[in-house]
Amino acid sequence: MLNLIAWIILGILAGAIAKAIYPGHQGGGIIATMLLGIIGSLIGGSLFNLLSTGNLVLTGAGFSIGGLIVAIIGAIIAIFIWSLITRRSAV
Repeated sequence: MLNLIAWIILGILAGAIAKAIYPGHQGGGIIATMLLGIIGSLIGGSLFNLLSTGNLVLTGAGFSIGGLIVAIIGAIIAIFIWSLITRRSAV
């Protein structure tokens, strides 16, 4: 239960910071920010695990300063991918 709460808190922080860093306007409220941060945590944690161990495993970033940085990078990647998807569907 505490792990889930930590992921939600990490997701809110990472999503909010990523939205502030990424240029342009991103829609969505607190739920979208939280989901974006959690997805970013999974992307960032998996990429970090791939680069450090050479194994691609779906894992989230840990609840630490390093984990927050990895989650923010993952959330920025998720924002970029989401903007590509929504831009193509709008055309």
